[in-house]
Formats: sequence, structure tokens, C-alpha cells
Amino acid sequence: MGSLKVHLTRRDFMKFSGGAMGVAAACGCCTIPLLLNSKEAYAQALARINLSYIFVDHQAPLMVAMHKGEAFSDFGMYLKPIIDKQKYRLVVDGMEISDVEIIVAKSGSEAATLFAQRHINLASYSLPAAMVGIDAGTPMKILGPVHTEGLALVFPKGSGVKGWDGFVAHLKERGEPLKIGYHSPTSAPKMVLEGGMHRAGISFTSDPMDMSADVLMVDLRATSSLSPALISKQVDAWVGPSPHPQVAEHMGTGEIALDLRELPPQGYWHDFPCCIIAAGDEIIQSNPDAVMGFMSLMTKTAEYCNSNMEETATIVSDWIGIPVEAARKSTVVYTTTPSENWVRGAGVYMDVLNEMNTFNGDLKGKKIEDVMNRLFDFRFVS
Repeated sequence: MGSLKVHLTRRDFMKFSGGAMGVAAACGCCTIPLLLNSKEAYAQALARINLSYIFVDHQAPLMVAMHKGEAFSDFGMYLKPIIDKQKYRLVVDGMEISDVEIIVAKSGSEAATLFAQRHINLASYSLPAAMVGIDAGTPMKILGPVHTEGLALVFPKGSGVKGWDGFVAHLKERGEPLKIGYHSPTSAPKMVLEGGMHRAGISFTSDPMDMSADVLMVDLRATSSLSPALISKQVDAWVGPSPHPQVAEHMGTGEIALDLRELPPQGYWHDFPCCIIAAGDEIIQSNPDAVMGFMSLMTKTAEYCNSNMEETATIVSDWIGIPVEAARKSTVVYTTTPSENWVRGAGVYMDVLNEMNTFNGDLKGKKIEDVMNRLFDFRFVS
């Protein structure tokens, strides 16, 4: 898709300002205060992206793009470092078009809150959290995925629980609810696991006083709390995004009992949505060229990550501080393409969230096909 040019590019601006200066000189009014120095005016005209992401390998394309910087100039767009890991300038076709401030969020719920408070206008976080934010009235759109898969259920090392059948058998052997921790109420791992359990007739609750449920879901509030909660026996298991399950196995603090793609029915949860890239309506409308440039970079970088898995693992391990051996075991597939199967998966999230009475706004009681325009803007990846 071609660039959506609404604003002056730097070249256009310089031509305009240069011509205007010539007219002003001819008129003897070069000092007119309304005519800004072209360099200052261009700096003011740059779009401003406040970008949030989470320290998981689901956002590897962003980490790799920041790490590689100008080495990606052959893509036609890249992130020029200003302050490493904190501030960049988005360069497209040789032109600097946007400042990019980086804000790290702890979870999808926190990213949704930052969006609602207008502290960010672009973010990569979980699809369910984005849906909940849109339902609550946050003016934003989901632009497309950044990856699929990469979710797992972790039990203590040596538990002997393996696969879906092993999980079900373990539940039947217990005389009390199995406590499963999660890092955010609207995280994809939690939603996928609950969706699978719901469809299999396994009861779950968040009420610790409800002893009739098969599973008690426990909010641990951050991914950094997952393994410590298992070690301290605050929970019996936890569900989370990679690389945390792989790190737990590498460190000997847990073992992957179930990759969530294995949830029944067979094949239903393959290539399932998790993290997405979303943008505020305001920046989409006022600076579509900056949004297009960023998404084009993410598309190219996603392809690069899939083709250079060893280098990606090295970059991610250094970036978020995990053993490279754990990063190499990632099962994530990077893509910005909203495939038919991906959209179907988004519809499953919609159904599950509605069944759980999570929505109270525009999405309440709706099917995915009823709210496509409310949720998505795929122009920047199609």
C-alpha cells in the first residue's frame, strides 16, 4: 500500500520555506517574525509517537528495530537512535518524519490505562486488553498483529503434568481448586486458557472462597511475579507469555506442562492472536504517514526476525536480560498480517469476553463481524 501523504515531507517543507524566504527577501522583509527558521519549523512539524511495549519476546520486532537502527536503512525506513532504548527518530525514505518516545509497560492492562490517559498513542500489547480499552471508550484502533502463539502453562519441575489430558487428570485428582497465576486480567495467556477451560466444561473462579471450582485464577499483577509465586507455593501453576516459560525451564524453577496451542479442539488455537499493535485515532488521522512508516518497519522487521532466529534470540536475551538458551526456545511466529484465521481468533476473544460479561460498552453482546470497523484499521498492513 502506498504512503498516505497528508503532511509536508521535509523536502517539500524546505522547498516551501525556501521559496517563502525568497519572496520575503525580495520584499525586504526577511526579518518578519511569522516566518520561522526552516530547521525549527521542521522540528515542530515532526509527528510525535509515544510508543509503549512490554518486556516479552512477543515484541521482538520492535526490540530488533531499535537495536539495529540505521542498519535497517535498506528497508526504506528505520529507527535512528537518539537515546538508546528511550528515544528514536523514525526515518522513511531518507526523511525524518517522527520522534518516537519509548515507554515500557508492565502488562497489557497498564498499556490500556496509558492509552486511556493519553500518555501513549501507539503500543504493542495484548489483543484482549486492547478490546477492553476500546469497549471502555478509548479512541484507538488495532492495526494488526505483531506475532502469533508463544503462550504456555507452567507447573513445578517434576510435577509430571504433561499435555491437556495430563492437566485434566491432575484436576480430577485434587480435592481443592488448582491455583493458577497470571500476570494481567486481560492478558492473552489468561484469556486463551480460560477460553479453553470454558469450552471443555472446566469451572474456574477468581473468588478464593469458592471451593466448588476446579481452578482458582490468581492475579499476580506482573510477569516478574510468575516464577516467584510458584516457588513460594502461592500458586500451583502459572500461565504466561514467552519467554517466561522457557526461562523457568532453563532456570529449573518450573516446566512447561502445556503449550496453549494444544488446547482442545485440536488445531483450533493454532496461530492464535496474542499481542497486537494499536494506535490512537488522533495520530491515525493527523499523521497517517508516521503510522504507515512505523507499521511498514514492523512488517519488514517481523520477516527479518523469522529469517534470523539466532540473531533475534541474541538481541532479545540481551535486551530483556534472559539467558540466550531460553530465548532460542521461543515458539513465537512474527507477523503483522491479520489473516483470516487471526481474525477468527479475535472473534473467539470477543465471544469469551462477552460470555464473561467483561464488556459494558460498544462491544457488549456483539460478534466480531459487527464491530470490525470499530476495532480495526488494517490499511497500514494491507
